[in-house]
Amino acid sequence: MSTFTIVNEPENKNVLDPVKWVKNYSDYLYNFAYYRVSDQDLAEDLVQDTFLSALTARATYKGLANEKTWLVSILKNKIIDHYKKASTRNESPLQLSAYDAPSYDYYFDKQKKGEWQKDHAPKDWGELQAQPETKEFYEILNKCMSTLPSKWRGVFQMSLLDDNDSAEVCKEFSLTSSNFWVIMHRAKLQIRECLEKNWVKI
Repeated sequence: MSTFTIVNEPENKNVLDPVKWVKNYSDYLYNFAYYRVSDQDLAEDLVQDTFLSALTARATYKGLANEKTWLVSILKNKIIDHYKKASTRNESPLQLSAYDAPSYDYYFDKQKKGEWQKDHAPKDWGELQAQPETKEFYEILNKCMSTLPSKWRGVFQMSLLDDNDSAEVCKEFSLTSSNFWVIMHRAKLQIRECLEKNWVKI
C-alpha cells in the first residue's frame, strides 16, 4: 500500500509593512527618482505616488520580491510614465527640442565620409580626477541628461540606467528600432561632450 506525505509549502518570507515604508525607503526612493528626473519637487511627488499606488496594489503582492524591490519597480513605472507624458507635448520622437541640440554635422564631417569633426571628436579621458560611481559623477551626469529632450532622456534612462531590453523600451515609447538607435546614438554623443566639459579634466 502506497503512502503519501503531505509537504506544507514554506511561508513566504517577503511581507509588506506599509507603516514602515516612509521611514525605511523614502530617502532611497527619493534619491533614485531625483537622479532620473533632476527635479526635487517632482521626485518627491513620484515617491508619494509610488507609496499610494503600492497601498492600492498591496493585495496583488505575491511576495516574490522583497518590498524594497517591489516599491522600486513601481517607482520605475512612475518615472517612465512621466517621460512618456512629457514627450507627447509637441515633441516628435527625434525632435531636438528648444535647447537646440547639436546636429549630425556638428560631430561628423560629411565630406570625409562621416569622420569626426576635429574640434568635436571624442577625447582621450586619460586619468580621471573623479571616478564613475561617485556622487560627483552622478550629479554631473544628471545635469547633462537634463539637457536632453524628454523622450530622449526617458529612453536613455530606461535603456542604460535601468538596463532594459531595447525591444521593451521601443514598446514603452512607441518607437521603431531605427528611431531607438538614432535617439541613443545622439543622446550618447551629447552626454559625452557635456561630461568632457564638466567632469573630465583633459
